[in-house]
Amino acid sequence: MPRRVLTGRVTSDKMDKTITVLVDRRVMHPLYKKFIRKSKKYAAHDEANVCKIGDMVRIVECAPISKRKTWTLVERNGATIGGVEDEAVAIVEAHPAPPAPAPSPAA
Repeated sequence: MPRRVLTGRVTSDKMDKTITVLVDRRVMHPLYKKFIRKSKKYAAHDEANVCKIGDMVRIVECAPISKRKTWTLVERNGATIGGVEDEAVAIVEAHPAPPAPAPSPAA
């Protein structure tokens, strides 16, 4: 099963080797059909303590590290972090473009 990958903004870096990431998403209201912005905070593992408040980061699911931490930092401001598993990086980079449809012959 593929791991989930989320993109968000760092809201706290005060803990050792842990950052808090705010992930925003837009969902459509079931009745009014308007888009609503929902957000959730995740605790992510930052092994090298490189992230600062305001950084845009990409996090990936992992095995539980502690009670709240089940996410690991993969990218910071578009740059891949060195101490992350190769598998997690491959998941983020493996988004091949869908194949172009073959042109149909004219009848």
